Amino acid sequence: MYKVIGVPQSRASRIYWLLEELGQSYETLSAKPHTPEVLAVNQAGKIPVLMDGDVALADSTAILHYLADKHGGCTFKAGTIDRAIQDSFTMFCLDDIEGPLWTSFKNTSIHPENVGVPEVMRSCKVELAKALDVLAKRLGSKTYVMGDTFTVADIIITNCLMWGSSIPEFGVPKEGPIADYVKRTTSRPAFKAAGKRIAGAQT
Repeated sequence: MYKVIGVPQSRASRIYWLLEELGQSYETLSAKPHTPEVLAVNQAGKIPVLMDGDVALADSTAILHYLADKHGGCTFKAGTIDRAIQDSFTMFCLDDIEGPLWTSFKNTSIHPENVGVPEVMRSCKVELAKALDVLAKRLGSKTYVMGDTFTVADIIITNCLMWGSSIPEFGVPKEGPIADYVKRTTSRPAFKAAGKRIAGAQT
């Protein structure tokens, strides 16, 4: 059985979601970054960490790709054009959507006052707005970013959009194609099942 280590309301939730999509059993260990439980399996102290037997895997995107490839679900086969397009959506999200969110968060909530630059929020807002416009155009009228097939790219993109929506200053649209897309992805049974696991892990 897999074990997912990390605070539930973090990128660990991405792993929960995919494991539910794949129908795989897993247990959870709620742990904050740089705690002894995390440092014991990841020298960088970052979460999430996936334990597959005695092997510890770090970085949520790498974990998602590993699980999807291993179990043959929520992904196109490596070496195909479809996989390349799928990966392009993933990389676009990490660079252009998650990038501004993470940069803003670090400078307003993580770095000490003598290091953080809160004013960076202005440029992050502009960058995110541009990225969301591009995403809406690339998504078009498709159900998911890859058409009718739900993939790990949708998990990462939805997770970032939900993160952005939780910060009013970013102005993530509450209606329109982006909002409709999030409604479709979060209506999936596996997302709801992961939500129940997250709620249970927090109690």
